[in-house]
Amino acid sequence: MMISSRVRLLCLTSALTLILASTVMAPPALALSDIKDITPPSADSSEPASNEEPDVIEDSIPVIPDPDPLIRSPEPEEVEGVESVEPADPPAEVIYDIEKAPEPVRRMRELIMEAAKTGDISKLKPLMNPGPDQTAVPLQTPDQDPIEALMAISGDSDGVEILAILLDIFSTGFVQLDKGTADEAYVWPYFVGKSLGLLTPQEKVELLRIVTAGDVAEMQEYGNYNFFRVGITPDGRWKFLTVGD
Repeated sequence: MMISSRVRLLCLTSALTLILASTVMAPPALALSDIKDITPPSADSSEPASNEEPDVIEDSIPVIPDPDPLIRSPEPEEVEGVESVEPADPPAEVIYDIEKAPEPVRRMRELIMEAAKTGDISKLKPLMNPGPDQTAVPLQTPDQDPIEALMAISGDSDGVEILAILLDIFSTGFVQLDKGTADEAYVWPYFVGKSLGLLTPQEKVELLRIVTAGDVAEMQEYGNYNFFRVGITPDGRWKFLTVGD
C-alpha cells in the first residue's frame, strides 16, 4: 500500500511539473486585433513603384513665348483727306431708235449719209462748219484741209473708204455722252460707250460689220473700241470724225 501511494504521488508530481513547464514556455495567446496583416502586396497596387517618375504638372513648367517674325508686315495707315475710289460709271444706254435723238441731230446724220452715198468725199466739206468750230478730224498739220486729211488716211486715194465707213457707223446704235455738259454729243457707234468685254453675241456681229476680227483682237488688248467714231452736238453741229481711243 505504501509503495502504491508513493507511486501515485510521484506520477501526480510529474504531471504537475509538466503542466507548469508547458505553461512557462508557451508564448502568450494574441487577440485578433493584435495580429498584423502579412498579406503580400498585389501587383496592381495604386502606390507607384520606387523606380517610376512622378507626374509632371504642366502649370509648373514655364512657358517660353514664340519669337517675333523676322519681317513685320506694315500695318495699313489711314490717310486723312483721301476719299475712297468710286466704282466705274455704268455703260451708257445704247439707243437704236433715231427718233429718240433731237431733230437737229437726226437732220445732220441724214445729210452726212446723203453726202457719203454720192461717192464724192468733197460733199462732206459744207457740213463740217469751217471756222473755229470746224469738225475735228485727224489732221497731220494744224492748217491742213479736213477733206485732204481724210483722204490721207483712207485706204484709197479718193477717200471712198471713209465714206463707206461713215455709212457703216451710222447703221449701228448710238449713245449720248457727257450729258448736260459743254461736251455733250450723240456718238456713233455705241461701242464707244461700252466695254468690249460686255458685248452680247449680237453686238459682236455689229462690231464685225465695221472692223475685222484682227481689229477686234487688238481692241480687246486695250479693252475699248478704237476705230472711227462720229459725234453730233444736240444743236445739230457735226462735232468730230476721229479714230483711236
